[in-house]
This record gives sequence, C-alpha cells and structure tokens, in this order.
Amino acid sequence: MNRFLKWVLGLLFLAALGIGAYLYFGTDVFHPRLSPADTVSFKMNDWQMEVFYNRPSKRGREVFGALVPYNQVWRTGANEATTFETNKPISLENHVLPAGKYTLWTIPNDTLWQVIFNSKQYPWGVDETMKPMREPEFDVLDLSVKPQKLDTAVEQFTIGFDNSTDNVYLTFAWDQVKLMLPIKEQ
Repeated sequence: MNRFLKWVLGLLFLAALGIGAYLYFGTDVFHPRLSPADTVSFKMNDWQMEVFYNRPSKRGREVFGALVPYNQVWRTGANEATTFETNKPISLENHVLPAGKYTLWTIPNDTLWQVIFNSKQYPWGVDETMKPMREPEFDVLDLSVKPQKLDTAVEQFTIGFDNSTDNVYLTFAWDQVKLMLPIKEQ
C-alpha cells in the first residue's frame, strides 16, 4: 500500500472516530433533553452567585406529592445534581453559608420544605436505583422554608434570583408551588 493511501485511510479513520465520539457523547444530537440544563446568575458589585440545574416539565403530571414525593430528598431538578456557588459568605435566614460551591437538595412537603446545601460535588443527582446521591454528613446548612401557593401553574421547574425589592431571594417555582429564600451578603 502506498504512503498516500495510508495517509488518506488514517484521516478517514480519525474522522470516523471523531464523528462516533460526538454522536456517543453529544446526547442532544438526535433527541433534545426533556429536562434542559440551565444556569442562573446574580451579580452585584463584587458579589456573585450562580445556580446550575436541569428543568423538568410538568407535562400534565401531578408534581409534588406524586412525581416528587413528599418527605423524601429531591435533587431539586433533574439529571445532574443542582449546584449553588457563591464567591462571598452569605446569610440565609440568619445562618452563614461560607463562600464556595455546594450541591442543592430539598425535601418537599405541603407545609414546610427543607433546603439543604451540601459541600460534596456529585456527578449525577441520583444513583442507578434512582435514590438521591446526597450524603447527609456533608450537609453544611439545612433550612426550613414555607412554600407559597401560586394561582397559575409553572410548567417548567425554574430557579432564579429575585432582587426586585432591594432584597435578594433565591426562588424555586414549579407547578403551583413557589419558595423564596432570603439571602444577604455577609
């Protein structure tokens, strides 16, 4: 086999290998995620916060108490574990959360939710048996938050930062439930 043909075959092999890897690892190539990834940020002067999460949709299902069971740990979204990052220490309901990156977990209930900041980074939100990967020994902060009932259902799970009243809130909304967690810079 001549040298030119070997070179062409080598290039074709590398191209096929690259295309195969792209199709294998690029999960959104043929089917977009049902729960797309999103990142929300808050910046004020030199204070920055960011949340990475995946956004499941209601799609006609009963959400809290059914799809997301009450009194059980929820990864607070879908797919990868939800992360919360702050570059400065913050105060959440008079508890200090040091600067850093945390995974964010919740335990929903119809009258009171637990919002948990965990210092361990998990590659995914649940294990192969669909149990949350959270390890309680890494919990840094566990807060109780009263949910609000919304008049209109929110189709897709949404996390955001609300600064409309000169106070900063971390908000969660899905179906007819909304949580507002007040945050202050330390």
